[in-house]
Amino acid sequence: MPQMLATRLVDLDAPASRVRAVIADEFITGEAPDGVMIGSPGGATDDTVLYARVEVVDAERCRVELAIANEFRIPFFQWALGPMVLGQMERNVDHCSSRLATRIEGREPPPPLKPPLLLPRVPFTARQANQLAVASFATSIAVFGGALYGQNAQSIQDSFGASDGAIGNALAASRVGALVTLFIAAMADRVGRRRLILVGLVGVAIANALTALSPNLWALATLQVFARGFVSAAAVVAGIIAIEEAPEGARAFAASMLALAGGLGFTVAVVLLPIADFNDETWRIGYVVSGLSILLVPRVGRHLKEGRRFVELAGTDVERGRAGEVLDRRYGKRFVVLGIVGFLTNVLNAPSAQLSNKYLEDDRGFSNSGILGFRTATTGFTGFIGIILAGRLTEARGRRPVAALFLLLAALGQIAFFLSSGPAMWVASGFSVMAASCGGLALGTMNAELFPTEVRGTSNGMLLLVSVLGSATGLVVAGQLSDPLGGIGKAIALCALPTVLAAILFVPRLPESAGHDLDEISPSEEEST
Repeated sequence: MPQMLATRLVDLDAPASRVRAVIADEFITGEAPDGVMIGSPGGATDDTVLYARVEVVDAERCRVELAIANEFRIPFFQWALGPMVLGQMERNVDHCSSRLATRIEGREPPPPLKPPLLLPRVPFTARQANQLAVASFATSIAVFGGALYGQNAQSIQDSFGASDGAIGNALAASRVGALVTLFIAAMADRVGRRRLILVGLVGVAIANALTALSPNLWALATLQVFARGFVSAAAVVAGIIAIEEAPEGARAFAASMLALAGGLGFTVAVVLLPIADFNDETWRIGYVVSGLSILLVPRVGRHLKEGRRFVELAGTDVERGRAGEVLDRRYGKRFVVLGIVGFLTNVLNAPSAQLSNKYLEDDRGFSNSGILGFRTATTGFTGFIGIILAGRLTEARGRRPVAALFLLLAALGQIAFFLSSGPAMWVASGFSVMAASCGGLALGTMNAELFPTEVRGTSNGMLLLVSVLGSATGLVVAGQLSDPLGGIGKAIALCALPTVLAAILFVPRLPESAGHDLDEISPSEEEST
């Protein structure tokens, strides 16, 4: 029995023989026993099947039963996407009914059916949908574990009696974990994507479980070096497998689903913030929860398959994970430009992400519960809109213009947020989050697309390392300039200027990847020889 089924009965004033001929011409690719006609109606997945049975009423009339069936379930996210897929199937069977009726009656056919915002315009196979769902779930676990440090920065500072400079330096020190990420991401090119995603999730859980027991700030910072490395590694490799497995024309959609899943993980970290209001030590509870995520890893492993492109490449003589290929004549310029953009944008991204709560608490008098309300109002919905907008715009308008425009708008919005107060601060925050979600997704999609399969993990690990240098620079600059400038808000606003520079001068220098096959954009060494 199919997991999901949508049916319609259509009464037509036409002989059964004519109706069967029209159905065969419009939809049908085969025939099953008992006179059931089988075809494909199109839709969110190419495993969706149309069944048609024609019942004779009399010589000039017949009744047609149309049924659209979908056989597979989406792991982890069936609760969210299943109703949307079923709703699309209901609309699809109505559309098929209209196509059939208008064809029989000689009228103009209905316009093409458009998918909902959260469903792809290009069909996914069951395997592709499975891979995207599992990669997204892994991303949400990892991002939740990584978000705890920045979200609880003020509580951690209070718990250990640290200064602004000390907490800023501790946050910056955790960026050394990029070395862990580089190693794991490079290994993903050698031993496969699946195994390294699981390693990353286990590493996050263990490091955060130990963080819950930290006796001082520097013990915590040391553990978070490893936690951040594993977080980034799991997220980077999950992003790679999602991009590699996505059908052509839906890579930005796949990236948007990963971003939504990451937003879900971040939201969980924010939702736990009020726990830290109870006393100076209850911030540790979030890390305990992250440690318990290790119980979910076996289930992720059962559903996650090795990437098809990696398996195909592993059967060739192409050398994998070679840093020299990332920097050679073909791909070196792309790496340099993406590295500069990553460095400059993260001078803002890191202090904004990790010190905004501190700014709201110290400079604007918010409690942790108040911060939760602010984040809910200005981050959740606007970030969601930005991601959905990016998934559509980057396919229709191109990665490069979307990244340049929205990164610029995000930087200006951040400046306004940190330099304003009252309602203007709320509006500026929501606007900047939406723009950053849109621009960041376009840029992140290019990070995976612009390098070949054999070095996609290595190149993304190297780009992350460069970006982390920007993050560390931004955190140190914001922490050190906080007192001279009269507050952390002004210091972070100053850190937005490099992003403006990146959007105007460097993003336009990147090649456009929208509308091109992945192997055309970045052919492997074997394909290019």
